[in-house]
Amino acid sequence: MAKLDPAQYVRDVRSEVAKVTWPSRKETLITTGLVLAMSVLAAVFFLVVDQVIALGMRSLFGMG
Repeated sequence: MAKLDPAQYVRDVRSEVAKVTWPSRKETLITTGLVLAMSVLAAVFFLVVDQVIALGMRSLFGMG
């Protein structure tokens, strides 16, 4: 079993974090905007599909 060395662990973590390529502020804002836009688009799509299905069910079963 390997010996636990907290100092070595911290050095390893710092070394790995230094290798990460972090996105720029502009890239982060663009990506966030795209995620929000796609979320809104998906919400509207499912709202429309839900309304169409509800309308079909109401006409099929004669309710409402």
